[in-house]
Amino acid sequence: MRTREIRACYDRDSITVYQAYAPEIGGPAARQGTFVPPFSRHRMTWIKPSFLWLMARSNWARKPGQETILAVRITRAGWEEALGLAVPTDPDRRVFRSADEWPRRFAKAMVHVQWDPERSLHGRKLETRSIQIGLSRHIVDRYVDDWIIGIEDRTPLVRKIHGLRQAGRIPQARALLPEERPYPLAPALAERLGAS
Repeated sequence: MRTREIRACYDRDSITVYQAYAPEIGGPAARQGTFVPPFSRHRMTWIKPSFLWLMARSNWARKPGQETILAVRITRAGWEEALGLAVPTDPDRRVFRSADEWPRRFAKAMVHVQWDPERSLHGRKLETRSIQIGLSRHIVDRYVDDWIIGIEDRTPLVRKIHGLRQAGRIPQARALLPEERPYPLAPALAERLGAS
């Protein structure tokens, strides 16, 4: 199994990423189909294509400030633009050729990339690493104004899956998970990201 790969729900034109917010941000975003105040365009926002990774992070929408789970459909062109600007958050030797290259590039990075352990349905850390992308305030406008196709509130689905999981009905819970598959990356882009 690959140690670092992007797994996502995607089609020819779009990819779905997930975010968790407090209801006062997530609710209006889902109703408007894009982010509106009090969402801030002046701080970094992280997007993740792995549903189960976000479930572990948000404790199934029960962590304070992360009670609303959004599925954000964005253009693949926007996603790949972000990936093309991304710099890893650590000095990965597979990506950087010298010790001084990473701090120099990271200091100017508009987009950060981080590889975290993928999670199982039970929240267990897996060997495979899952990507999350941090969009800095310098590119959040592009995300909100140009890349987003639509936003859905997936909180009811999250609660349903979590309830089934808690009740030990694992096959039923697993059947409701979004279908994620490996996302194709051009070799140069995979190398830039440190993907396997």
